[in-house]
Amino acid sequence: MKSFWPLNRITVDPGVMSGHPCIRGTRVTVSNVLRLLAAHHDKRRILEAYPYLEEEDIDACLEYAAMLANESEIEAVA
Repeated sequence: MKSFWPLNRITVDPGVMSGHPCIRGTRVTVSNVLRLLAAHHDKRRILEAYPYLEEEDIDACLEYAAMLANESEIEAVA
């Protein structure tokens, strides 16, 4: 498994997409990429829809989400 720092590819700018995390230099939000993956779109299909993205951008979105999930505490519901 290749290791990299996803924050090199993820940016947050209050003036772009209301400050939501985006893939560097674009208006493509991390959440949009994650929603596409959750809807079973594969990387190839996402890259066809957004030809200016790279496979590593998608990987960075997943890694960014994993980092956030690791930081959050979720209370168990009984």
